[in-house]
Parts: sequence; C-alpha cells; structure tokens
Amino acid sequence: MDEFDIDELYYMAVDLLRNLISTPSTSRNENAAADLVENCFANLGLKSSRHGNNVWAVVPGYDPCKPTILLNSHIDTVKPVAGWTRDPYSPEEDEDTGRLYGLGSNDAGASLVSLIAAFAYMAGRPRTYNLVMLASAEEEVSGRDGIESALKVMPKIDVAIVGEPTGMRPAIAEKGLMVLDGEVHGVAGHAARDEGVNAIYKAIDVIGILREMQFDKVSPTLGPVKISVTQIEAGTQHNVVPDICRFVVDVRTTDAYSNADTLEMMRARVPGCTLTPRSTRLNPSSIPAQHPIVERLVMMGLEPFGSPTLSDQALMPWPSVKCGPGDSARSHTPDEYILLSEIRGAIEIYTRILDTLRL
Repeated sequence: MDEFDIDELYYMAVDLLRNLISTPSTSRNENAAADLVENCFANLGLKSSRHGNNVWAVVPGYDPCKPTILLNSHIDTVKPVAGWTRDPYSPEEDEDTGRLYGLGSNDAGASLVSLIAAFAYMAGRPRTYNLVMLASAEEEVSGRDGIESALKVMPKIDVAIVGEPTGMRPAIAEKGLMVLDGEVHGVAGHAARDEGVNAIYKAIDVIGILREMQFDKVSPTLGPVKISVTQIEAGTQHNVVPDICRFVVDVRTTDAYSNADTLEMMRARVPGCTLTPRSTRLNPSSIPAQHPIVERLVMMGLEPFGSPTLSDQALMPWPSVKCGPGDSARSHTPDEYILLSEIRGAIEIYTRILDTLRL
C-alpha cells in the first residue's frame, strides 16, 4: 500500500471537493457524485464497493477479530436556496479570504474529502483496528436508500466518526427526531347555535399540555426533549363548528429516552388525542466522554458539546462522534463556503486521532 503525506492528500482533497461542487448531487440524485468518489478511491489504489449511491472502502488487511472504526460523511446536498450571488455549482476561490464557495462545500463536502484523505493516510500506517470509509447518499432527507441501506451489506462497525461541520468540535451527543401527526375529534354543529363540540378548542388544550410538558430525565449534553407544534389545520367553512383538528408536532428527542419511550409518555399525557409517528427510526445518539476518540479530541483542546441538528448518526446503532470542518451556520445558505485552511486542519486532526489509536 502506497504511503501519502499530508500535503499530497490535502491537494487531492481540495481537487475532489471542487469536482463534487461542480457535480449536482441533490438527495436521491447522487449517481455522478458517487462515480467521483469511486474514481478517487481507485486513484488512491484503494478497492471500493458500492450499494446504490453509497460508496465505501475497507483498509487492506481487514481482521474480523479486531474492532472496526467507520469514517462517514455524505455526498448529497440540498437544493440551492434563493439568494446565491455566485453559481452554486461553480467552485470559486477567494484568494484574499481563503474561502472556497460552492453548494455542499461546507455541508458536508469538506468533511467528506478530509475523511477520505485521512483514510488514505491511515491505509499505509500500522493499526490495531479495521478502518472503513463510507460516502453515503440521501443524508439530507434521511432516505432509506442512504446509509441505512448500505449498513446491511457492510462489515460490522464498533464506533464511527461522522463528518459534519462542527468546527472540529466533537459532538458527543445528537438529538433525534420524530414528526407526529396529531388528531383531535369533536362534534360538528352550526356556529350560530350553541351546539357541537369544537375540535379546535379541544386541540388548544392538547397543544397547551404538549407545550408545557416536562420529562423527568434531562440529558446532560442535549438538555430537555423539545416539543414544537408547527402546523395546524381544521374547519371547512366559517359557520360550521369543526369536528376534527389536525396538527403536526416536531419532537427533538435526547439520549435520556428512546424515541418509542418519548412517544408513549406523550400519548399518556394527552389521552383525548391520537399521535401517529411518521417514523421513529431517527433516534438520538451519543458516545461516552471517556471514549478514546473523544479523549484524543479533548487533548487537542476541542470542547465536546451536544448537537441539536440531525445527521446519519441517527441511523447508527453503535457509538458515534460528530466532528468536521466548517460551521453549521453556513449550511443550506446562499454563497455557502469552506475555508481551505479548515480542510487542511481537519486532515491533520483526523490523522492525529487515528494514528496509534487503541480501542
């Protein structure tokens, strides 16, 4: 296996990121971007596998008796939002600021290419563990043909480093997500007379309970479960007392409870309302603060935190830490950019974490 130095891998990473920016890869349309990643692995002398638009490689010498670390980031992007002053698909470098502009540069192209660089570096180094690099699809929509599909055909994983823009700070916990469809029933009647049971008024009471609901356990890193009613619909016309009121609830769960447990506690508090989850699969995640990967990041002066934003960690059944170059505040915004220095720094940090690591 050829050995690479950091400079060589940095330039490879930036070139790959430029090509990815130039290649539209919105969720469920990542075929061309997956081709780029496959070609990158081949150019590095690494054999890769593909399942749909998910591409992964395993460092040579895989040993099923050793623990396995997964490096993961995603190749898909959101659609460009309004307000771009540049072509979102044309990588543009500002030499004065060191910024590289382009859709997906920050979320999460820089993490992806930095992790691939670290993976290539470690492929030529001695290790006491197996190493797998996965470029996953459909992360932005939590699609079933993304990482969830790939994990069924990949090697067994013990722990993961997930690349997302965190300023390289380790997110040691991440909130999960449930979207619930609420429904309250009343009795229809004429609005001019004192008849019927107004479903809107019943729903107001339910929403008030959900708004004030407290859970006994609070996550030390993620805080309390957050419940937000975000949509509401009722009524057919002005003079008819509505007999049904529907609303949508956004629930950001924490590692204090599973999604299923959170749902059951919510249902118990509002027995007059049906709460139907669209899915309970996007679970909260966490990793012990004493894990060797986290301890190495802390030793580098990087402060752990709990992340409110969702990533592919939600679909991982093992411990994972989210850590990558860039700033989450730049994601999904006009004129998205990454600092080239952030890519260089990320490669150095990733390789320092992995080199001589023992699990």
